Amino acid sequence: MTLRWTYAFVDRPAGLLDHAAGFWSAVTDTRLSDPRGELGEFATLLPDGADACVKVQGVGSGEGGAHLDFAVDDVPGFVKSALAVGAAVDAAHDGWAVLRSPAGQLFCAVPWQGESVRPPVTRGARLDQVCLDIAPSAYDAEVTFWSALLADWESRPGSLPEFHVVKPPPGLPIRVLLQRLGEERPTSAHLDLACADIPATRAEHERLGAYFVTAGRHWTVMRDPAGGPYCLTGRDPETGGLPR
Repeated sequence: MTLRWTYAFVDRPAGLLDHAAGFWSAVTDTRLSDPRGELGEFATLLPDGADACVKVQGVGSGEGGAHLDFAVDDVPGFVKSALAVGAAVDAAHDGWAVLRSPAGQLFCAVPWQGESVRPPVTRGARLDQVCLDIAPSAYDAEVTFWSALLADWESRPGSLPEFHVVKPPPGLPIRVLLQRLGEERPTSAHLDLACADIPATRAEHERLGAYFVTAGRHWTVMRDPAGGPYCLTGRDPETGGLPR
């Protein structure tokens, strides 16, 4: 089993999907694919001259969030490996599967379609990370799970004690950050962008309909026009790392 590509999924309430899709298409400088799915609930953000790595989904209940899709050359093999390290199958489909981590975070195994060219940085920013927000009681087990599932990736502590990074090999577009929350609540996920200039990116996003929530040590929390939280982080958009 080889993990060939990664996708970040923007999950938003179905009634607000158009607002979210338009916003994320604009900030990633992509165009929307035709909708697909039984209810037209899926779309892909298509860059010019590169392969897609971001998709949007309208969900029927809840506030949405984010999840990861792993494109592999052997879906059954990947599912078997995931089950062996603690995942559970949430739904099995023809050729792909929805799984859950031990703490309940959804992710998908999908067939690799030859994706290989990472989209470029757009106006000093790149959507390159899915952050899992994990309760303290579940955090250590989730770090162990994701490190085992993505065994060929670099797994290491983050810049603060409450973070752990699972970084893909060069060329894969989306990495994973695990964040230990300060309270007990269900696991969720949000998107992170690496930004060369957070204030400039924030201003651009606000012009497109996002709004500011709060500022942290080297990140700014925003909400998109559909109300979904995401972060602008002060990481290098090319490497994903923090500035020296």
